[in-house]
Amino acid sequence: MNNSLSLFHITRPSVLKENAPLLIMMHGYGSDENDLFSFASELPDDFFIISVRAPYPLSPYGNAWYAINFDAEKGKWNDKEQAEASRDLIAKFIDEATENYPVNKNNVTLLGFSQGSILSYGVALNYPEKIKNIVALSGYVYHDILPKDLENRDYSNLNFYCSHGSVDQVIPVDWARQTPTFLKSLNIKHQYSEFPVGHGVAPQNFFEFKNWLLERI
Repeated sequence: MNNSLSLFHITRPSVLKENAPLLIMMHGYGSDENDLFSFASELPDDFFIISVRAPYPLSPYGNAWYAINFDAEKGKWNDKEQAEASRDLIAKFIDEATENYPVNKNNVTLLGFSQGSILSYGVALNYPEKIKNIVALSGYVYHDILPKDLENRDYSNLNFYCSHGSVDQVIPVDWARQTPTFLKSLNIKHQYSEFPVGHGVAPQNFFEFKNWLLERI
């Protein structure tokens, strides 16, 4: 546990002593670094796994990557400035992690759930040179935190695994269904799957993205 870096985090070292593929986990709104870390023991031993805690504490517990405000007049809205700050903080943390741990900076995977998934799209599309693979679970593309010159960027190294629950009561599946079309428009490699669950990760979903990762390790 090295907390001198810019995000509090926990780690599961790789069986490889150097140049290990790095997997960074980003939890959802109101959760913490322990949530997705429960997957760590089931994921390939080659991965050096880091699970990070989002920077904004919530009351009474949990953390967020950015505030979600429930305003009577505006409805539900996101704090764009906080989202952008978190996006850039994750990018900075990737650099710190690759300097401080025995990992391969050219083999970095982001695994995000819900708000962590939304941030993983933002980080990958703003900083594609830092990322190789993205596992985006139960999220969507938040266009306000993407670069304005998407069409001029080189995304040829990126590969996305995206999944969603078909009866998700938190993030509508219709939002997620727009993702494949969007990624295709940018010629980004991707796979999209749906599972008959709500806002969560079904066992068959876990096995599918685990196998997807195994093929790309």
